[in-house]
Amino acid sequence: MDLATLATVLQSALSTNPEERKAGEERLNQYQHVQGHLVGLLQIIVATHVDLSIRQVASIYFKNVTARDWMPREPVVVPKISDTDKATVRENLMEAIVQAPSIIRVQLGECLKTVIHADYPEQWPALLPAIFNNLKSQDQQRVFGALYALRILTRKYEFKDEEERMPVYTIINTTFPVLLEILNHLIALPNPAIEVADLIKLILKIFWSSAYLEIPKVLHDVNTFTAWMSSFHNLLERPVPVEGQPTDPDLRKVWGWWKVKKWTLHIMNRLYNRFGDPKMSKPENKAFAQMFQKNFAGRFLELYMKLLSVVRENGYLPDRVINLALQYLSTSVSKSVTYQLLKPQLDVVLFEIIFPLMCFNDADDELWRADPHEYVRKGYDIIEDMYSPRTAAINFISELIRKRGKENLQKFLAFIVEVFRRYDEAPANQKPYRQKDGGLLAVGALNDKLKHTEPYKSQLEHMLVTHVYPEFSSPAGHLRAKAAWVAGQYADITFVDQRHFTTALHRVVAALTDPELPVRVDSVVALRTFVEACKDLSEIRPILPQLLDEFFKLMNEVENEDLVFTLETIVDKFGEEMAPYALGLCQNLAAAFWKCLESSETEDDEDDSGALAAVGCLRAIGTILESVSRLPDLFPQMEPTLLPIMQRMLTTDGQDVFEEVLEIVSYMTYFSPVISPNMWSLWPLMVDAVQDWAIDYFENILVPLDNYVSRSTEHFLTCAQPDYQTSLFKVISHLLADEKLEDSDIESAPKLIEAVLQNCRGRVDQWLEPYLRISIERLRKTKKNYLKDLLVNVVANGLYYNAPMCLTILQHLGVTSEIFQMWLQMLYAVKKSGNPLHFIREHDKKVCILGLASLLAVPSAAMPPELQTGLDQVFRALLKLLVTYKAQREEAAKVEELEEDDEEDESWQNDDGGWDKEIDDDEDEGDDEEGTQKLQKLAAQAKAFSHADDSDSDFEDYADDEEFQAPIDDIDPFVFFSEAMKAISQADPARFQALSGSLDFPHQAWLLGLAQHAEVRRKEIEKEAMEKAAAAAAGVAAHQ
Repeated sequence: MDLATLATVLQSALSTNPEERKAGEERLNQYQHVQGHLVGLLQIIVATHVDLSIRQVASIYFKNVTARDWMPREPVVVPKISDTDKATVRENLMEAIVQAPSIIRVQLGECLKTVIHADYPEQWPALLPAIFNNLKSQDQQRVFGALYALRILTRKYEFKDEEERMPVYTIINTTFPVLLEILNHLIALPNPAIEVADLIKLILKIFWSSAYLEIPKVLHDVNTFTAWMSSFHNLLERPVPVEGQPTDPDLRKVWGWWKVKKWTLHIMNRLYNRFGDPKMSKPENKAFAQMFQKNFAGRFLELYMKLLSVVRENGYLPDRVINLALQYLSTSVSKSVTYQLLKPQLDVVLFEIIFPLMCFNDADDELWRADPHEYVRKGYDIIEDMYSPRTAAINFISELIRKRGKENLQKFLAFIVEVFRRYDEAPANQKPYRQKDGGLLAVGALNDKLKHTEPYKSQLEHMLVTHVYPEFSSPAGHLRAKAAWVAGQYADITFVDQRHFTTALHRVVAALTDPELPVRVDSVVALRTFVEACKDLSEIRPILPQLLDEFFKLMNEVENEDLVFTLETIVDKFGEEMAPYALGLCQNLAAAFWKCLESSETEDDEDDSGALAAVGCLRAIGTILESVSRLPDLFPQMEPTLLPIMQRMLTTDGQDVFEEVLEIVSYMTYFSPVISPNMWSLWPLMVDAVQDWAIDYFENILVPLDNYVSRSTEHFLTCAQPDYQTSLFKVISHLLADEKLEDSDIESAPKLIEAVLQNCRGRVDQWLEPYLRISIERLRKTKKNYLKDLLVNVVANGLYYNAPMCLTILQHLGVTSEIFQMWLQMLYAVKKSGNPLHFIREHDKKVCILGLASLLAVPSAAMPPELQTGLDQVFRALLKLLVTYKAQREEAAKVEELEEDDEEDESWQNDDGGWDKEIDDDEDEGDDEEGTQKLQKLAAQAKAFSHADDSDSDFEDYADDEEFQAPIDDIDPFVFFSEAMKAISQADPARFQALSGSLDFPHQAWLLGLAQHAEVRRKEIEKEAMEKAAAAAAGVAAHQ
């Protein structure tokens, strides 16, 4: 397609006529992989005589094709973009970026990122020289284009580890000298234009990406680093130009010169945090850290203080700039050099900068009144927290009190007490509500420290009663909200007068009906800690219906996952008492879920609040189902409400909530009296999902599929349409045969086979051969020990299912010797530590025992010759397995007993609240030599583990799932083995004698001990059965 025709086609793709636009798009798609097409698009993009709108659509299409089809060169893959086209694009892309207007440069930048990630440096060594040549140009447009490209290039290596960072060191060594020249030239310009700020910002971003994980060697040179620091110091020190600043607040905070300040602060914070402390540095960086701490840490602290003085003078600083400046101060607290400099100015910092930032302000008030929903959203948004000056102020106070609390905690609290006193003494019409708000925020933020530090700990109740609870009646809505929040922070203290707890609880509940939305939301969130702390549920029980009613009113008004957390806490705390409300709760949560889902699918949900709240609704439904699990008759009542959610969210629509939905399906299929036909309609959705896209959730899908097989066995076996047996075999065989799947991805497949063979014992003969065949085929390719264990256990389950039939199948497949040799080797394999390498879980050992014991009982006529000669080896391996199983059971019982003792001892543990040890004025954090040695020892141990051979790693010790239930749970393996031996002795005395006679003394002792233990277990089982029968009879009598 020639350029004129291509331009015409692109023009048609812009048409307002749907048919014409569709035809243009289809024609573009037809030519997307034709050689020369991508080059033609680039030619259109750079053609200045072509209409800008056509150039723009060409750049978007160019970006999309590049992103989709430009891949790293691989010998076995035929590229969709020819090497010739790639070479032409690489030769011209840099120049295109230099010449492009900004609206097109953005699209080309994305293309450049794609090409760099695929081709640099191997296929594109010419890129760096091209960037360097343009940097040396006197043309500002070329310099900008070069900086733009260099930023993208360095960003590729921003998070790369040392092994992959080598190319960036070449980039740095080549470009940093000229970058510093350009930066100093730009700084020296009188009355610089806003375009100069954009150039400086790009240089700062390049420095940031280059030095994010490691300080480049070129910066270890004192003169070079000092030159860069002088430039950064200049950028922070010089005032932002007044002329040209936007008046609109949203535009002002992202104005170019403020962004220069922001990125300079970013860099200095990163340098100090990561590289500025000699005690925390790598050996090769220690000299650099000493230089930074000696020459620059204090110098920049003074500059930060000067910058923050604008806050004292009520001048303008963007929120992000304040936030970053306070982060540097927080870092300075734990370093003795900077703390000594900060200490004389602490009063100014605390009382004239930090505290005013903690107080309710004009912007808060305006947002509270104009858009309370947005006020709530911002208050609970983690991202907003990251950028908030108020959060940074709280973090500074917390760090100061945590590290230097001896002299600062009392001083700061004395200031807060004075704020409270002035508030109390002020006339009603002159009360400083905003200062009181800041004081309450400070008290709430320091709750962990105050709860564990005397004398404050014993004064908390008085403080709450005197200064917090009265504000539930404040005429200022923000104070009512803050009172609820602070009350929640301290709900778990030990009240001397329990009536104070009750009063606060009722105040919080009453605030659920407050006319102001933020008060209602903060009250619901605070309620969670009151419910958790409540020792006497009778205080809440009478108002439970009112609580739930107000809760759902609020959920209809605002999407907030914290609200759902409170509901989960209530449900968890009251358990089965929630039964009368369970159906209504599920209905309300389902309605809220659909509403949140609809909201999350709109463009307005940029912060994902709707999506998060939707997840919260499903999680709360799961909590409700768990709480009423012992009331199975409730589940059919809830099914019609929950079924539509399950049906839709088990498709690709539900990828974001798949885990939560599967949990609901698991509860519904496990606790319902019967699995209804409607619930069975979910089976195909899950089977399709695990084959198509949900392999990562196979372990979660296993649970409901197991429930279908184990709890609705008759339907699974007898339903012809759909045929669930065939459906299950297809998905299992598909997954086991897929060599692209990792061993760990398909561990649930053999577990499902086990579910079928154990639950349908004697009823699925036709499936035994197919399941054994696909398991053995995968076993031969398997590398991970755990999957090997599970696949061998399919054979063990086959023997337990029907040993003669299983042996016949193994003979037919010609694998008998292969499988049993492998199995015996696995039973004897040990790690370097001496622990078993295979069949580590109790359950896996038990399956092996049942399978091998069933094998021993097979009549001689049905026993393959190769097994008859090696039966004594099987017998000894089985004895070893039983002894190991017995020891593991005994050890587990001891651990359980110890855990119970530990729980009893918890109340005697020292209550230090988890606060770090404070440090003296002349100390740095990390001066504790003993603690440092401990950390180094732990690090060494961790390193030793990380380099351990995987085959000998203890991380493969998979614990038994305590909640997992199987048909063999009621079978005692010792009794089963004893009865098998008894059957052999009666049916074939010669074989029994041969097996017993083949044993050496240790194995004979094991056999005798196991026979005695089997008798003990038989009597224990009989006793347990009698006790259970007596308890059941007593229960029947009590109900008559």
